[in-house]
Amino acid sequence: MSAISDPSTSPVPPGPAGREPAARVGLLQGVRQSLTLAWRTVVQVRHNPYELSDFSIQPIMFVLLFTYVFGGAIAGSVTEYLTFMLPGMIVMNMLFVTLYVGQGLNTDVTKGVFDRLRSLPIARWAPLAGRIAADQVKQAWSIVLVLTVGLILGFRLGDPGLPGLLGAVLLLLAFALAFSWVSVLVGLVAKDAERVQIFGFTVLFPLTFVSNVFVPADTMPGWLQAFVDVNPVSVLAEACRGLMLGGEVAAPAAQSLAWAAAIAAVFAPLSVWVFKRKV
Repeated sequence: MSAISDPSTSPVPPGPAGREPAARVGLLQGVRQSLTLAWRTVVQVRHNPYELSDFSIQPIMFVLLFTYVFGGAIAGSVTEYLTFMLPGMIVMNMLFVTLYVGQGLNTDVTKGVFDRLRSLPIARWAPLAGRIAADQVKQAWSIVLVLTVGLILGFRLGDPGLPGLLGAVLLLLAFALAFSWVSVLVGLVAKDAERVQIFGFTVLFPLTFVSNVFVPADTMPGWLQAFVDVNPVSVLAEACRGLMLGGEVAAPAAQSLAWAAAIAAVFAPLSVWVFKRKV
């Protein structure tokens, strides 16, 4: 009599129902997964009106307030002050938009979203890459929004024209990509999303206000000018002014890229190390 095999011990036949998740995910597949998760993050903005107001309504309010409340007192002319201030305002807004990378990442980690994603056959780095990619979309939106408001109020590009504007946008996005790693690290080590926001108020506000974003550095005391001149926010704002209005570009743009490379070199490895230990 032939032996009858036990179904419980029989191997699972190959097929969608019995196939185990692949141990490794290809690079191209991981990129597609990252883009899918980035789209998920962007779409979530529709369901989070507070975030939408923060990087849409708040920058508009800042532009209006600083232009019409302080413009006449600081520059003697609203139009002249708007021309000086707007490139710096875009830089300031860019830094604060990066906070949403850390806040969203912290929410996903603390609420168990990453635990669910880890059970899927996706690249382990895809959720993190998706968050950072989504930040670039938000950055582009905020730059266009602030610039549009400035043009409505009377801001005009200088001699570089459209090529200079595109160069400024690319420089801003490159710096935002590097600075996102700071927000990633803060989001991973913070206990909750509110603490990520506290980081923004305690670190980013002094960094942006003690700069040449709102007033020229030569109006400040000498000891303060020394810090303002090396502040990466001041350097990036000066590069954007040169690209958008005309003036020196090579030196401040090179310094901005050097700052971006240094920030990424320090915070990207630290963020990845913490990410691997925590997720």
